[in-house]
Amino acid sequence: MIGIIGIVIIFAMVFGGYMAAGGKMGIILKSLPFEMIMIGGAATGAFVLANDMASIKHTLKDVGKVFKGPKWKPDDYRDLLCLLFELIRLARQNPVAIEEHIEAPESSTIFGKYPKILADHAAVDIICDTMRSASMNYDDPMQVEEVIDKQLEANYQHAMHSSHAMQSVADAMPALGIVAAVLGVIKTMGSIDQPPEILGKMIGGALVGTFLGVFLSYGFIAPFASRMKAVIDEDSQFYKLIREVLVANLHNHATNICIEVGRQNTPHHIRPSFAALEEALKSVKSEPA
Repeated sequence: MIGIIGIVIIFAMVFGGYMAAGGKMGIILKSLPFEMIMIGGAATGAFVLANDMASIKHTLKDVGKVFKGPKWKPDDYRDLLCLLFELIRLARQNPVAIEEHIEAPESSTIFGKYPKILADHAAVDIICDTMRSASMNYDDPMQVEEVIDKQLEANYQHAMHSSHAMQSVADAMPALGIVAAVLGVIKTMGSIDQPPEILGKMIGGALVGTFLGVFLSYGFIAPFASRMKAVIDEDSQFYKLIREVLVANLHNHATNICIEVGRQNTPHHIRPSFAALEEALKSVKSEPA
């Protein structure tokens, strides 16, 4: 919703201000379809040329993040802490029993309680790989943390590709607008024998290309890329929480302390309160390990 409000404000302020100053929309509307074909078409072609099909699909899918916001909500962080609590508790009480859950999470009764987390392969892989390493006595906290950091960085760079792709298009749009404007000037020069009023309209139409390139770049595409990056950055906190809890577990802290370490390392605006988390953990603690 906030994204739509932003778009409405952009249009209202730019074109409302233009019309309030006495500008006429006729020349813009007349030139707009042709300028959009040149600028938009060239930008689309450049985008396709610079990316493979998987990256194109990834970017188009991520455009939705501008309007939907982060994938992980505060309740998901609470559920993640509950999931990690159950897994750590079971791993300490029955190291053999934990294997069925980390080797086949899709059929795990513990993971099954949290379907949204189970559906996220990145989160499940980090949890299972780290706990599997611990069960194989690869339990040096510093080394494990380094391995997780590399995995998180690889996942982050992959997720950021869509934002980088959009920003590249935003950077190109003003130049493509100049290209369209130059073509309009060339067309105008071919009609130099026309009366001044006609030449004025033709030059005005040519300048619409420059306006459109800059307007789309800084008014839409660059903010889209920036918003996508912000959403990806926030979602990455979900995976960092997993690292904090599992590394604390390798330091042999009490299970409740491991969960509290994760909670306190979660950004404030998405951090579950201590009381809310304790209430959620009560039902987990009451279940047999």
